Amino acid sequence: MKSEYSTRMKWIAIAAASVAFLAGCSSKNDPVTQAETADAAKGIAAPSLAETKAIAEEAFIYGLPIVMNHAVMYEYAVDKSSPQFKAPFNQIKSEPRVFTYQDTAIVTPNSDTPYSFLWMDLRTEPMVLTVPAVEKRRYYSVQLIDGNTYNYGYIGSRTTGNGPGNYMVVGPDWKGTTPPGINKVFYSTTPFTLAGYRTQLFNPKDMPNVVNVQSGYKVQPLSAFLKQPAPPASPVINFTSISTTGIKENFFEYLDTALQYVPVTPEDKGIRTRIARIGIGPGKSFEFKELSLEHKAAVLLGMKEGNEKVDKWLAGGLKNVNGWGIGSYFGDRHFYNGDWLKRAGAAKGGIYGNDSVEATYPITRTTMTGEPLDGSKHDYKLTFPAGQLPPVNAFWSVTMYDGKTQLLIKNPIDRYLLNSPMLPGMKKNADGSLTLYIQKNSPGKALESNWLPAPNGPIYLVMRLYWPKETPPSVLPAGEGSWKPAGVVVSK
Repeated sequence: MKSEYSTRMKWIAIAAASVAFLAGCSSKNDPVTQAETADAAKGIAAPSLAETKAIAEEAFIYGLPIVMNHAVMYEYAVDKSSPQFKAPFNQIKSEPRVFTYQDTAIVTPNSDTPYSFLWMDLRTEPMVLTVPAVEKRRYYSVQLIDGNTYNYGYIGSRTTGNGPGNYMVVGPDWKGTTPPGINKVFYSTTPFTLAGYRTQLFNPKDMPNVVNVQSGYKVQPLSAFLKQPAPPASPVINFTSISTTGIKENFFEYLDTALQYVPVTPEDKGIRTRIARIGIGPGKSFEFKELSLEHKAAVLLGMKEGNEKVDKWLAGGLKNVNGWGIGSYFGDRHFYNGDWLKRAGAAKGGIYGNDSVEATYPITRTTMTGEPLDGSKHDYKLTFPAGQLPPVNAFWSVTMYDGKTQLLIKNPIDRYLLNSPMLPGMKKNADGSLTLYIQKNSPGKALESNWLPAPNGPIYLVMRLYWPKETPPSVLPAGEGSWKPAGVVVSK
């Protein structure tokens, strides 16, 4: 996440450059003008410049997670030329590795667990996900995320156990009944949806065992599962080109594209009606270059202020516990219940995060006393007192990110995190406490097992507590629990 100052300056620069470049390009095809014409025909007052700005701000906040998700889907499942491409729809792509600094499509990527990815197209029929028996000590989860970025279900150690099973995922238009052999049905609000598989890796030598588990993850259409003829295939979609790097410059055009595949729900019916008044929505074509100069300025200002509201929510929406921000900001449609600012903040902080009961994420950019973490200025320590390691049923980790990009950083020992499976090889202090050394240079060979390499600049740390314990001491409820993470301090 960028600093408030640099973010503001970038948005001002984009607005000024866009307005200057596009000056004089007003048109009778202005999307706002089109909306005004339609409203006038209905006897509805046309949106003023102030209302246009307010709607643009609201549309940015509402649409940010939807656009971010659609861009990832395009790069992962559609654009075969993308370096981030995984596999076509309805095919699982398992990664026999963890994420590194070279993975850039998703901010704050998890480097704890090898991933398997499955983007599903549910338009024709439901898909059946089959999981194998997984050894009891190995944590795994299958997180189901739809185009609204709602976590609408989980398969795995915490929810369904480590036994084998068959699980059906259905789209918003499905009206059938549960067939025999299906353990549970999961309902997506959108026809395109993601399943993210996390399989615990104990150490580098454990990778063949992870690959063996991954090979047991299967997917097939319901007709194939039931050994019945397949229904007629849905039409092929020629998706509009979209990229994660182009979101800011093309935001509303991208939102128009993405909303074609996000049906209206009771939660967002009102806001979808409002944003349609400035030409945003399925079947519309928001062309920024076609706006009048005044409306360009209003839209850009609304977008800028929406982005600032998201950043402000991220800065203050979590409870400060010893410098760590802790809260619960991922969940299903009922969890958000139309709180689009919370949803946008969650996506910008790290899209595709888990529900807090599946994983809780303390995050920090500061020491416990509030000074910004910067690897170019200081070395730091994080010490867990004896008997006060993070209380989890699965495992915990502390991951280092570049504070500017929220991506993993290249470092001389290819280490992006320290986690509980590494404990046997780490050195404890004489009193039984555990100190992690957070710095750009090695603390020395004797302490290198406890070293978390930092960037030569701003630092962003994320602690991940997988399947946190629910009885004291516990981090749950997130930000209010009896267990408090130790704060980061400057090394003396």
